[in-house]
Amino acid sequence: MLCYWGAQLTEGLGLIQPDKVKHGKCGIRSVCSKSPVQDMSAGRSFVGFIRNEKLSILRFRGEDCDQDGKLEQPQLNKDSLRFRSIVCGGDCAVLLADGGKVLFMGTSTVCRPLNGLENKQVIQIACGDQHSMALTKDGQLFVWGDNSHGQLGLEKEQSSSLSAHRVKSLDGIPLAQISAGGDHSFVLSLSGVVFGWGKNSAGQLGLGDTTDRHVPTVVNSLNRKKTVSISCGGEHTATLSKDGTVFTFGSGGFGQLGHNSFKDEHHPRVVAELWGSKVSQVTCGRRHTLVSFESSKLIYSFGCGMQGKLVNGEMIKKSVPFPVDLSTECDHKYTFEKLIAGENHSFALFFKVRQALESKPKSNHRAVLTNDKMVDRWVSGSDTTINKEINTVFSSAASLNGSFIKTSCDEHYQTSEEHCGLDFDLVKTSFAKLLEDKRSITKVVKVVQQKLLPSLNPNPAGVEALRLYLLLPELIRGLQKQRTELTGALASKILQLNLDARTVLVMYWSKLPNDWLKDLVKLFQKECAELIGQISCGKNDHDFTRRLQTFLEILQMLNKVCCTTHSDITNSDFIIHEINDLLDTLQATLANLREMYMSFGLTEENDTVKLRDYYLGIIEILVKFPFAADTVSKRRMFGNLQNKCIWSFPDQEMLMLNDNVLRVNRNSLLTDTLKYLKQKTHSFLNLLKVVFIGENGIDERGLSAEFFSLLSKSLLKWEKSVLEVHENLLVWFNPDRTQCNKDFYYLGIICGMALYNHHYVNIDFPLALFKKLLQLSPTLNDLEELSPVEARSLKSLLEEEEDVVDVLFLDFTVKGQELVPNGGQIPVTKVNRQKYVDLYVDFVFNKSVENQFKDFSSGFSEGCPLDIWSVFHPEELQELLHGSPKYDWQELLQSASYERCSDELIKNFWTVFFEFSEENKKKFLMFLYGTDRVPVGGFSTRSLKICQSDGPDPDHRLPQAQTCFDRLILPKYSSIKTLRYKLVHAIHFCEVFGRG
Repeated sequence: MLCYWGAQLTEGLGLIQPDKVKHGKCGIRSVCSKSPVQDMSAGRSFVGFIRNEKLSILRFRGEDCDQDGKLEQPQLNKDSLRFRSIVCGGDCAVLLADGGKVLFMGTSTVCRPLNGLENKQVIQIACGDQHSMALTKDGQLFVWGDNSHGQLGLEKEQSSSLSAHRVKSLDGIPLAQISAGGDHSFVLSLSGVVFGWGKNSAGQLGLGDTTDRHVPTVVNSLNRKKTVSISCGGEHTATLSKDGTVFTFGSGGFGQLGHNSFKDEHHPRVVAELWGSKVSQVTCGRRHTLVSFESSKLIYSFGCGMQGKLVNGEMIKKSVPFPVDLSTECDHKYTFEKLIAGENHSFALFFKVRQALESKPKSNHRAVLTNDKMVDRWVSGSDTTINKEINTVFSSAASLNGSFIKTSCDEHYQTSEEHCGLDFDLVKTSFAKLLEDKRSITKVVKVVQQKLLPSLNPNPAGVEALRLYLLLPELIRGLQKQRTELTGALASKILQLNLDARTVLVMYWSKLPNDWLKDLVKLFQKECAELIGQISCGKNDHDFTRRLQTFLEILQMLNKVCCTTHSDITNSDFIIHEINDLLDTLQATLANLREMYMSFGLTEENDTVKLRDYYLGIIEILVKFPFAADTVSKRRMFGNLQNKCIWSFPDQEMLMLNDNVLRVNRNSLLTDTLKYLKQKTHSFLNLLKVVFIGENGIDERGLSAEFFSLLSKSLLKWEKSVLEVHENLLVWFNPDRTQCNKDFYYLGIICGMALYNHHYVNIDFPLALFKKLLQLSPTLNDLEELSPVEARSLKSLLEEEEDVVDVLFLDFTVKGQELVPNGGQIPVTKVNRQKYVDLYVDFVFNKSVENQFKDFSSGFSEGCPLDIWSVFHPEELQELLHGSPKYDWQELLQSASYERCSDELIKNFWTVFFEFSEENKKKFLMFLYGTDRVPVGGFSTRSLKICQSDGPDPDHRLPQAQTCFDRLILPKYSSIKTLRYKLVHAIHFCEVFGRG
């Protein structure tokens, strides 16, 4: 049954004889034709009906005609077409036939196929005044018609088009509904996100302004409102939420917004008169709006009442909902199906209850996976079924995206920049089944690689499209073949995302379940490891370089996420151990080069030189991603790039001529060093050579190592008190030294030189210094390391009750210095105590030593001219300058090698060594290596060679240490007692003897 009211129409609409029309209250008419109306739509010029899957048109009377036309069938190129849906616009209509075929009908009655939709299966259609829309089964939106206000949403001011064009910006958004108004357009996603574009002169886009939009734009004020449908009028829009709430916005000049006013609304506003009612449907006409209720056959209307379209008994405008009572026309045999609001007419379509399921048009559906049933069918189905359905789902970003939204408890409606709305369990179970079936997964991989990944949009219109970047890694990581290719393509697509989209993706990563994030890290870490492994094995391919950098950039994004939000995913999870293999390969290549240079001359075109440069190029990439390497590897990379820098120095010959030798006296070490540095003759780029005046030793790293160890002691005793030693023996800048800051500059140079020359400084600076060098902010925990008593007092302050804080009578000063202007007049309270603590820490580490650190930092950068040191973490930089804090003496034993040593001598030596106190063991290190510091990576990274000398009178000779070669020479002592005596004497009194 069809009820209608409004402007005068042909009695019976041509569907039945005029005398069969039933007349109700207030001008409502109802018709019951023998062929029930399955679908209908009304526009400005005509109304269309679908009965028995056939189309008929009734044209309205116009200015040149005082009566309606006759009901007629349009001209079709195929009489066998079976129609499912019709939408009418201004002077045109769009038709949807079986198989998803779309036809367009203009001012004539000729229906023609639309160019651009060939081979597309359309599931929804919409029509505005002069533009139309079609949604395909694979989730793509097509538009055509006039584009004077950007209503086609094609990202640029494109002119009108008679053929259909895809709205690419919506690719990846799983759409649930489309709607077209006068000159504006709307779509609704499966997660209830509303997008609008086109004309906005009356605020009909709900964006808070009156500016037209040429691209789909999210109506943010409707986010999380659980929107389930949209309807567009001439210049107004209405939305319906799942709980039955109606929002309207746009033009209100005829009261069509229902807000008891005739004002325009630029933001969506609830229709208050309908609040609390369970509205089931809302539809907009040109200047009026209709709503229906789920529990009754009652309809409300508001807006323009001219020509009786509101059925309120008056031909006036109504700005609040007014009831249209159809109860007398529709008894219990009928169920309400659809509201239709046209230009000057309104319609209500009812089905008989017993025929509802048969007569009702097939509902629009999407090719999405809502459960495991489709996957089960793929695993057990025929090849034809598999190919067709897999291609439909996995070739479309929108379809795949919509397959895994979390519908339980309406979680998908909460989709936002912080909540992705993805059903992780469904993804896991579905992909696990696919990966077990070789036939299905082979087809999936092919479709994803050839169709899905190339189609991903770098500028998505909404955050929903980013679910794909969470879904695909779960699929890819389980593959045995083509994993690398797919991972590379996905990584490239992630990096192509615009900044806003990438920021949201990073937010989604931070909210992932821990196991998902770990798997994501493993996926890209594994690809990096395999690539570096191949490079280490001699595969020289510059495409490897590009792919490696791409994977590392993704890992860098993930590393930042884990550093800030996931403490159980540590830096060690990102380390690529194969980097050491690459460094070994480079080392072998360099050794080969040295041998070749010694044998005969080489040109820069030599293959080995090219290979060296290729490996160094890889290392230059790796140092940009410091999280990927451990401390030892980074130090090795530092050394390699240091050597490359020296090789490539433009004035290399002049550099070699510069003796770059520091000559010092042991008794005036600091004075001689400062005098040398002030001469400004030293080339910091080249390695330092040290000569102790009056000694014959040649510096092959041993003497310079000893130099920095001895110089450290002098610095701690600096008579100008540049440094102050705290109670826990940690060293910090003297805040009272505000003059002669050149001392801090030279202190920085010395520390920088030590780092650059791979030596250690025996000054225990706190971790805060290295944080500051790396431009990181020290914290209260850093203060606790430097000054435990102060830090504990501040922590107690943060934990005390309010009344205790008040009686402490603290103000915003530290040691007489104001932390803020008038700080002495500002008491510390429970409210501002955190600010006080933060300012206190800032004062200790920053403000109080601002000039001292500035000069130190400047000197440090000059002393270490290769800024690659910034790749180290603060803890690593501290270890590089101080040495490792872990003295594992068993590791020293295990790393030792022997030359011509008897078993008895080896046994006696280690027996004596392990009898030593901790202090004497460190003195032994100083005797042997020139420093008592443990190298980065432990003793295993430094060789210990013990050689037995066979000279005469061994009991009268002392052990010798060849520090430049890490070699200990032991005479063949007659007893362990003699060995003990001689070794103790050597490490305590032989400062010069035996050094070489």
